[in-house]
Amino acid sequence: MVDRQQFLIRARIETHVLQTWIEEEWLIPRREAGGEEFSDADVARAHLIRDLKADIGANDEAVGVILHLIDQLHGLRGALRDVLRQRGAAPPD
Repeated sequence: MVDRQQFLIRARIETHVLQTWIEEEWLIPRREAGGEEFSDADVARAHLIRDLKADIGANDEAVGVILHLIDQLHGLRGALRDVLRQRGAAPPD
């Protein structure tokens, strides 16, 4: 976990950009007594958002849809892994 300042450096974004992404709920930092904390997954997600906007030219609405679909896919993979584990099958890679 990293703090807000470290996150900004690792994600290579400005403070106002991070604030917008948090308001859009594209990133949801953990709230701790010392402030916000971000995971390595948050850093990777920030890189994805930046790439979607800068390299692909996705607008804010498209970024929201793409992130929602990725989150659904991640959730479904976790559910499948749990079902396979309960049945004693090896989870797929």
